[in-house]
Amino acid sequence: MKAPLSWLRDYAALPDGLGGRGLAEQLIRAGLEVETVEHAGADVSGPLVVGRVLSSVDEPQKNGKIIRWCRVDVGSEHNQPADDQVPASRGIVCGAHNFAVGDLVVVALPGAVLTGEFTIAARKTYGHLSDGMICSARELGLGEDHDGIIVLAPAAENGPEPAPGADAAPILHLRDEVLDIAVTPDRGYCLSLRGLAREAAQATGTRFRDPVDKVTPTEATDGHPVRLESPACPLFVAVSVSGVDPSQPTPRWLARRVQLAGMRSISLTVDITNYVMLETGQPIHAYDAESLDGTIVVRTAQAGETLTTLDDTVRELDADDLLITDGSGPIGLAGVMGGASTEISPATTSVVIEAAHFDAMTIARTSRRHRLSSEASRRFERGVDPAAAYAAAHRVAALLAELAGGTIERGETVAGAVPATPSLTIDADLPSRILGTEVSADTAVALLEAVGASVAVEGEQLTVTPPTWRPDLTDPYDYVEEVGRLVGYDSIEPTVPRAPVGRGLTTAQKGRRAVTAAVVAAGFVEVLSLPFLSVADLDSLGVAADDRRRRLNRIANPLAETSPYLRTTLLPGLFAAVARNRSRGNDDLAIFETGSVFYAAESAAAAPRPPVTRRPTADQLAAMDAPLGQQPRHLAAVLTGSWRTAGWVGPVQPAGWQQAISAAEIAARALGVTLTRRAVDRPPWHPGRCAELSTTAGEVVGYAGELHPQVITAYGLPERTAAVEIDLSALLEAAPPRSSVVPISTYPVAKEDVALIVGSDVPAATVQAALRRGAGPLLESVELFDVYTGPQVGDGRKSLAFALRFRASDRTLTDAESGSARDAAVAAASEEVAAEPRVLQP
Repeated sequence: MKAPLSWLRDYAALPDGLGGRGLAEQLIRAGLEVETVEHAGADVSGPLVVGRVLSSVDEPQKNGKIIRWCRVDVGSEHNQPADDQVPASRGIVCGAHNFAVGDLVVVALPGAVLTGEFTIAARKTYGHLSDGMICSARELGLGEDHDGIIVLAPAAENGPEPAPGADAAPILHLRDEVLDIAVTPDRGYCLSLRGLAREAAQATGTRFRDPVDKVTPTEATDGHPVRLESPACPLFVAVSVSGVDPSQPTPRWLARRVQLAGMRSISLTVDITNYVMLETGQPIHAYDAESLDGTIVVRTAQAGETLTTLDDTVRELDADDLLITDGSGPIGLAGVMGGASTEISPATTSVVIEAAHFDAMTIARTSRRHRLSSEASRRFERGVDPAAAYAAAHRVAALLAELAGGTIERGETVAGAVPATPSLTIDADLPSRILGTEVSADTAVALLEAVGASVAVEGEQLTVTPPTWRPDLTDPYDYVEEVGRLVGYDSIEPTVPRAPVGRGLTTAQKGRRAVTAAVVAAGFVEVLSLPFLSVADLDSLGVAADDRRRRLNRIANPLAETSPYLRTTLLPGLFAAVARNRSRGNDDLAIFETGSVFYAAESAAAAPRPPVTRRPTADQLAAMDAPLGQQPRHLAAVLTGSWRTAGWVGPVQPAGWQQAISAAEIAARALGVTLTRRAVDRPPWHPGRCAELSTTAGEVVGYAGELHPQVITAYGLPERTAAVEIDLSALLEAAPPRSSVVPISTYPVAKEDVALIVGSDVPAATVQAALRRGAGPLLESVELFDVYTGPQVGDGRKSLAFALRFRASDRTLTDAESGSARDAAVAAASEEVAAEPRVLQP
């Protein structure tokens, strides 16, 4: 919400010396988020004066353009001396033609600097010395209109006609300070100058004048007929104005305020409705009275109905949409946008003003359903003061009568009533107990009354009724928060709460952190991607129709229709990150991501909704979780380019499947889990270059290897790109329990190396697992350090050399003990994979 300081001063008697930044500091202390303080018009400097056109001559040019050579009176102080042919004035070349001799215009004299750091100087152009510039609105930052120059009214809006040479900035309302405030969802009343002025007055201890100065009467039916058929609209006010002059321009002060508040000037009638909305927070809609067909009816949509909104979009309506209708059908999406059939046109002379109150959730759902956010819907979603509707409607009517020559019709319509606000009883000392600082009951009452609440003191309790503009005050602690922010958070001494004994990170949290730290330490960089994908992504990955990665959850309101599903694999997001990095010249990549994937439930049963008065039972929680499907956490990584660049340590080492498998093993090792591998075919990996990764218990947890060439082509990846994706949740479940302290043996390690000959089709991981099972509890580690194929082992065979390390926690192992354990490991490998010890020839 953008709030011009001069507009705030209309309702809050702020100190004269208080500027925008000073007020911003006060509002921040009161709990508002002031993002910036803009100095509107600060980029325009130097002499900017009123000028009167004394003469103008249209001069055609060779390029077909017609320019005007003008003599402009800019005041005796700035005029060039007169001579026999021309009076005292300045000669200026102008390309616009929307003015005539005698008009008052805005002139930037040499030395002035306009928007965009454009410096004005006397210069020779089109055969004349142009001694200044006649300005348009865009050149002064007053709007986007560049079709013609600014022509001032013959008389000032609140005074005599400005004289040539007068400073034009005040007349244009050029300069102001504008506070840009980020309004949180619970403070919808601050989406208005009324609400912000109230906060400013409270923060500075000054007087506040409420622009909402009329009380909503009981139902009246003398105006345009209105019928309410939905509880989502408890109040509808209609006021009619006839005899409006559509040719009247928007006064400069009003247009400038609307522009500074972030909206554009359209026409007088529309500008007035926007002005009052910004002023009071009550969205207003104006109908062309001649276009209305009978009674206005507020109801929900019916099957098959459509509406063409003001943005010329034909919208298919939902049964839950709240509509404004008449005899012709829908004429507006209530609280969101009006319809094209009854909009204000340049010929409109009779206006019906609508100021209604709508249910916040109904408007929010309609806005999201149609992907149509408007200034009105943003206010209704956060809560609008229903008591402001009547006063706002009459404010619009009064401005139409004053500025457009209209006549306010005697009859008016008030359908429904202002909803009652619920009272709440709290302990008088509750603010002191929660805030941790002394707040007396009298102080609490005064502060709550300052925000507009009614407070009744009943012994040690306070009965509080919130104001109509604060629908967010529904809980005792909401009132405590109000007291706290008005007392000043900076006056409350911070106290760090003590952590309860026995609390801390869960086992799963510790495991996830250990995995992330281990993978990062191995040289990978963590990234985050959006959790969405498309069916085309799965097609590009080659995922089969019966693969569970095809069990997709469609998002009701996706950010982009191109990716409307929750992801079932992390790889497409990583592929996009690779493409983005490579487009910026970063080709050597080892990136990974951990995050949830989402598999749709096999049955589409609706989740139960247990009452909120008590905690759901375990069965109810399970029933609510069941329709969500499975949401395990995965870890995935992608490698491209070089793992190690060429240097003094050696030649370049390409990144490939070895590092992909290593990433999975490092993650597993961080949890104390050992993985085994076997070759499989699994999209999107290359057939014959994909490893299935399993725990020693046989549970498959993921896959790693080189990507299929078709996948590489589809995503624009480099050749031989490698990837890995594992089920991190499954790894965490497979992890052995850990004690808080792991004992470290002080005894030396016993080293044993073995070389085994196996068939060339036997995975090294299978041999390694057999050695581990056979070696017994003394084995500390087993690592493959050499692979040999050649004539010494024969065709179709290979030699695998492993380093076995043994250690006991209570003694130094003897050679016999370590040798016995080694022999047991070899025997197990011989039995399981027909391994033969290799005898090295001298």
